[in-house]
Order: sequence, then C-alpha cells, then structure tokens
Amino acid sequence: MNKPLSAMPHPARVVAFSGSAKRPSRTRILVEALGAELGRLRRIDLAVYDLIDAGPGLGATQRDELSASAAQLIEAIEGADALIVGTPVYQGGYAGLFKHVFDFVDPARMAGMPVALTATGGGLRHALVVEHSLRPLFGFFAAHVAPTSVYAGSDDMADGQILDQTVAARLGSAAAELAALIDVARPVDVAVLNAR
Repeated sequence: MNKPLSAMPHPARVVAFSGSAKRPSRTRILVEALGAELGRLRRIDLAVYDLIDAGPGLGATQRDELSASAAQLIEAIEGADALIVGTPVYQGGYAGLFKHVFDFVDPARMAGMPVALTATGGGLRHALVVEHSLRPLFGFFAAHVAPTSVYAGSDDMADGQILDQTVAARLGSAAAELAALIDVARPVDVAVLNAR
C-alpha cells in the first residue's frame, strides 16, 4: 500500500540536469517529465539545470577556474540527494560538454547517489548510448543507477509532450526505481571504495 505523500520523509533534494546546449530542448522535457513522475511518488525538492546555466565559464580546465555559475551547477550536483541526468546524443555518444561537467564533480560526493539516466536522439540507433556510455560513466562514480533508463527519439515527443506510450511507461518505471533508491540510500564509505 502506498503511503500518502504527507507521511513520507523530508523532501529529497533532486537535481535534474539536461546536457543540452539550448533551451528549450527535448532533453530538458525528458528530465522534467521524469522529475514530475518522481514527484508523484514521493516528496521532492526538484531543481532543473541546463548546460547553458553553467555559462561560458565551463571552458575551464581546473575546478578553481570555473565561473560562479559553472561552480554553482557542480555544487548543486554534488549536494543532491538524487540526480536525474539527460543528454542529447551526438555522433553516437553523449554530449562532450555534458561529460565535461562531470569531469569537475568530486567522485566521493557521487558515491552511493541515486541516479536515473535519460537521453534524446534522432532515432533508435542512438538508444544504446544510455547503456554503453552513460551507465559506465556513473558506474565509475559508484552511483546507484536505476535499472530502467529512458531514451526518446525525435518522433517520441512533440510540443513539450511525451507521445510514445513505451517512453511514458519507462519514465514511470525509472521514477519508481529512483524513488526506491532514494528511500534506501546510505552514505558510502569512500575509504572502502578506494581500498578496492
């Protein structure tokens, strides 16, 4: 039996990050849709960021060289209780600047963090980017990644709405898994991870 939302623990701080270089974008629509599904299942405090929120200061090579807006994005990711990420697929891979954001993230702050993965692309041939690129990236961080990922092609959404029922069903599954991961998330002992 589902608990009423009012009976659930404090709202989880959830960051939804769209790695798209433009706004509006299909990638943002997808991460927002997953955030909305999650919000139906448990109380959350959702903050949505786009790549462009980092501004031009993301071009730095050292963390202490980041602009204030870029540093704020990295700190929001590190301070989240859970993360929803999405990237557009370019040339069969995730966006380069999407990856560059995570080059600045402290792995110790991501260890054990519940994460849901999404991506958008032009067609089905890009769908495996989530499994072959995103999942290994967050595996490196020792994040707890929801088993169901969500990929949406250009025909799966229009006018800011998810049209494809399979994509909608996957959003529901990913949200339920992420909610469960949030509820059981425990801090990870980084010393144990480093000893492996």
